[in-house]
Amino acid sequence: MSVASDAWDRSWVRRSLLAIAAIVAASPLFAWAAGRVGYAEPLENAAERTGAMAHEVTYNPGLLPDYAIPGLDPLVGTFVSAVVGTALTLVVATAIARLLAD
Repeated sequence: MSVASDAWDRSWVRRSLLAIAAIVAASPLFAWAAGRVGYAEPLENAAERTGAMAHEVTYNPGLLPDYAIPGLDPLVGTFVSAVVGTALTLVVATAIARLLAD
């Protein structure tokens, strides 16, 4: 039995993946709530207060700027961003774990 298939048999792995899936599924709720209370990133607030936003230059807006996807509803974009970000993180973490296990 391989190391990868043995890891999937552990109940803590299944519980962890279910918890991650629940958080990802709830991400649009968090985005909606943040919009309702007027939440903004603290670093962006500080930049606005100091006038740094007037000198902002964006060279690379990022893969998913502001956790959104242009053209999609903001809540759907947040969900897609959560799925993509979580998948990328799990792939990288799994690859590193496999490298370290060898």
